[in-house]
Amino acid sequence: MDSTAAALFDSYHQDYEHIIRNVKQILEKDAQQQFGEQRKATLRRVELDLDSADDLISQLEIEVQGIPASIRPQFSSRLKQAKIDMNRTKRLAKDMHNQVSRGDLLGPNKRFNMSSDSPYDDANERTRLLAGHERLNDASRRLQDSTRLALETEDAGADILRALHIQGEQIANARGTLNSADTSIDRASGTIQKMIRQMYKTRFILGAIGVVLVIVVALILYFKLIRH
Repeated sequence: MDSTAAALFDSYHQDYEHIIRNVKQILEKDAQQQFGEQRKATLRRVELDLDSADDLISQLEIEVQGIPASIRPQFSSRLKQAKIDMNRTKRLAKDMHNQVSRGDLLGPNKRFNMSSDSPYDDANERTRLLAGHERLNDASRRLQDSTRLALETEDAGADILRALHIQGEQIANARGTLNSADTSIDRASGTIQKMIRQMYKTRFILGAIGVVLVIVVALILYFKLIRH
């Protein structure tokens, strides 16, 4: 499970870096050469890409929890840097939005009107939208895989807890049996001690009776043989 979490983290991180690189290129180069509605459309695509990047950041936060503690710091550092890059890119996109808003206040731009009908821009936009849609599908599939893995892990954990509960009951039963055995042994030991004391008492009584009989026989012989 741990290796799977690390592998998923790497996969999500690669997708995230790919999206962020494309967004930065669009904001720093492509969008700078566009105007009016063309730039607005580009910024809308940027917003979709940033939403996908946000989803990937969330996945990175989930996967980093399943990575072994011994190697988790390096992945946490990568996650932290990814969040920093994300915030910088969002600020760059926000600045571009502000530029567009100021441009709307100043009125339409003739350069955009001359180039907005170019079929190459429409084809490029469709290509980027399709690419963004494909990345979203990939992220969705990975999210489903991660969810499935989490459910399987939860089921395995539940099975382990049930097994531990059963073992706990068995240990408790065995402990009760041992306690009962200890009680029985104590009772048997007490009974044996009583029997030993009774045996010594019986021996003493028999010995006393034997002594008395010997004395009686000796007296009888004395009176019959000697006194006679």
